[in-house]
Amino acid sequence: MEYTKGTIGRVFLIKFSDKDIFLKEIETFARKEKIKAATMIFLGALREGHLVTGPKKTVIPPKPNWVKFKDGWEVFGIGTIFTNKKGPQIHIHSSLGKKKDVFTGCVRRDSRVFLVIEAVVFELKGVKAAKDIDPATGLNLLQILQG
Repeated sequence: MEYTKGTIGRVFLIKFSDKDIFLKEIETFARKEKIKAATMIFLGALREGHLVTGPKKTVIPPKPNWVKFKDGWEVFGIGTIFTNKKGPQIHIHSSLGKKKDVFTGCVRRDSRVFLVIEAVVFELKGVKAAKDIDPATGLNLLQILQG
């Protein structure tokens, strides 16, 4: 285990609108506000999109199990934003439900908002962390930085 500590900085309330591309809008927001590190919680609905629901097998590097969804699903979740030299790196896990069906996974690609998603973003100040590609797994993983 590794850790770093910091404090809560700015707090943002964001309303995402119907047909917004969820991850793209978060990235745009993070760039505009110069977010270096943050966590967020959200709730609302996604019209359509893609999830990774774990690996196909528990091997390293993992191969993702992709699930495509459409026709509007209720959603809530949590995510992180860490910025590196390529820009904001967004990682979101959520649960989606429709009728009696439920998926939990990592929101990816061009997932679009249905009607509204409400989010609260908590900026993390003073933490020494970044995200970058881990050579062993090929994944964009959190790195606790020293110094």
